[in-house]
Amino acid sequence: MFSFIVKRVGFLKDIPLFAIIFDSLMKLWMFFTKPELLDWIDNLEENVTRMPGTTIGIHKYGGTEFNYMGKEFAHVHSNGLLDILLNKELKQSLMTEGKIKDHHVFKNSGWISFYLQNKQDVGYACYLLNRAYDYIKQKQTSNKSRILYS
Repeated sequence: MFSFIVKRVGFLKDIPLFAIIFDSLMKLWMFFTKPELLDWIDNLEENVTRMPGTTIGIHKYGGTEFNYMGKEFAHVHSNGLLDILLNKELKQSLMTEGKIKDHHVFKNSGWISFYLQNKQDVGYACYLLNRAYDYIKQKQTSNKSRILYS
């Protein structure tokens, strides 16, 4: 259903607060139909907040956004769809394993999508988030170095 919404009525995301309300309704639906998913998302949030320099907040298209030094590196929607920014080489390498997919909107980028479907997926999701954290941290550090030495 989520991919149908994104593909067919994705333009609605531009209506102020629509995506956040939609995601909140998904969270309510998950509370009744798959409450363990909300625990898994909480586990991801706890994992990310242990990473130095990270913050979490509300994503502009619904869900929870994960940031490092103010720069987004991942977000999770209330249906368990985790979107993560990786470098393109790592993305291609991980895609050959078959566990992740191209981002549901940004196909030709470093963004990937991964669905949390069971408790075991939480460990792999944390692994992906750690890789994304390392990537964004390294990228931010190299950007600061370029600014300092320019």
